[in-house]
Amino acid sequence: MSPLRRLALATAGESHGPGLTAILTGLPAGLRVDLDLLARDLGRRQHGHGRGPRMKIERDRAEIRGGVRDGETLGSPVALWIENRDWANWQGAMDPLAVDPEAAERRRLHAPRPGHADLAGGEKYLRRDLRDVLERASARETAARVAAGAFAKMLLAALGVEIRSGVRALGALGVDRPTPGWEQLLAVDDASPLRAVHRDLEPQMVALVDDAKARGETLGGAVTVIAHGVPPGWGSHVAWDAKLDGRLAQALMSIPAIKAVEIGAGLAAAGGFGSAAHDAIGLAPEGGLRRATNRAGGLEGGVTNGEDLVVTAYKKPIATLRDGLPSVDLDTLSPARSQYERSDVTAVPAAGVIAEAMVALVLADAALEKYGGDSMAELAAHREASDRCRAGWLSRG
Repeated sequence: MSPLRRLALATAGESHGPGLTAILTGLPAGLRVDLDLLARDLGRRQHGHGRGPRMKIERDRAEIRGGVRDGETLGSPVALWIENRDWANWQGAMDPLAVDPEAAERRRLHAPRPGHADLAGGEKYLRRDLRDVLERASARETAARVAAGAFAKMLLAALGVEIRSGVRALGALGVDRPTPGWEQLLAVDDASPLRAVHRDLEPQMVALVDDAKARGETLGGAVTVIAHGVPPGWGSHVAWDAKLDGRLAQALMSIPAIKAVEIGAGLAAAGGFGSAAHDAIGLAPEGGLRRATNRAGGLEGGVTNGEDLVVTAYKKPIATLRDGLPSVDLDTLSPARSQYERSDVTAVPAAGVIAEAMVALVLADAALEKYGGDSMAELAAHREASDRCRAGWLSRG
C-alpha cells in the first residue's frame, strides 16, 4: 500500500498480463465522477512523439468495478480495471497459472539492462527469469495510477484546485529556461507532439527524438506540474513525514526513471544568495497576503502558502537501448549485451501526465487530512469553516 494518509492506493498487474487493477480507498461519498476526465487523462498518457509500438496496440479505458453508483462515489473503495489488449499476444508466456514452456523461453530475460530494475529485482526476489521483475517494474503500471489520479483530480476540482503540466526540457533543450508559471502551462497544447512548455523549442525537440531513434538511443527530460488554487495550510511542519514537499517528492520519485525532483525554483536558488532565493510577503489588493514572487513553489516549511504549487520532475533516458549495453548473461555468467525489450525513444510527455496524477493523489490526501469528512457535503462545509477561521485570524492582526 502507498504511504498516503487518508487516501490509500494499491495497484496490481503486469505489463503483458491480462490487465491492471487500481483500488483507491478514502474518497468521500458523493463525489461526481467525470468520465470525460478519466478517459482524457488515460489518452494523454499514451500520447507523445517518440512512443513505441505498444501505444498503437493499447486503447486504455478504465472500467469502474466498485465504489461508484449512479455516477457518485459511495465512500467505499473505488476499484478500476484496465484491460491489456496486448495480452492476446503474450498469454502463452504470461498466463497467471500455467505458461507455455516454449513461449516463456522465447520471452525469457537473462541479460539484464543497466539502469533498469532487472538485476536488482532478480537478486532481491531470487528470480532467474528477469521477466518476473520487469513486467511489474514496467511503466505500464502507471496507467493504473493515472486512472486513480483522475479521481483525485475530481475531488480537488470540487475544492477549486486545477492541475496542469508541460514538458520543460527534452535532453539538453530547455534546461536553461526558467521555471514556468501557470499561464505558460495553460498555453501547453496537449495535442502537440511533445506537450512542450516552450513552443519555439518543439521543432528542435521532435528532430532530436528522430535523431535518437535513428541512432538507437533514448532521451530523458524534465516536466513541470503546477497546482493552481491550493489554499494555505495543507501539509504540516511538525513532523518529517508530514511535510508536503517530502510527500510530493516521494510520490514523483516513484515514477519509473524519475531521478530528481525540484520544488519551485530550487535549483536556481541553491546557486545564489538568500536575498534572491525567497519570496517577499505583502498585502494583496483584494485582501489577505501574497508573495511578490514564487521561488518557493507554493511550499514553505512543508506547508502550502497559497501560491501556485510548482514541482518539476527530472526523468533519465529510458534504460532499454536497441543495441544494448555491457551486461552479464546470468545463464553462463559471461559478458553479454543487455537484451532488448520493445520500448519508447522517450516518454517525457507521458511522464508529465503521470506526475499530474501523483501530485493530485498527494494533494487530495492533504485536503482530506486538513478538512476531513465522510461525504463531499461535509468536506465542503469543513473547508468553508477553515477559510472563515483563517480570515478571522488574519483580521485580528
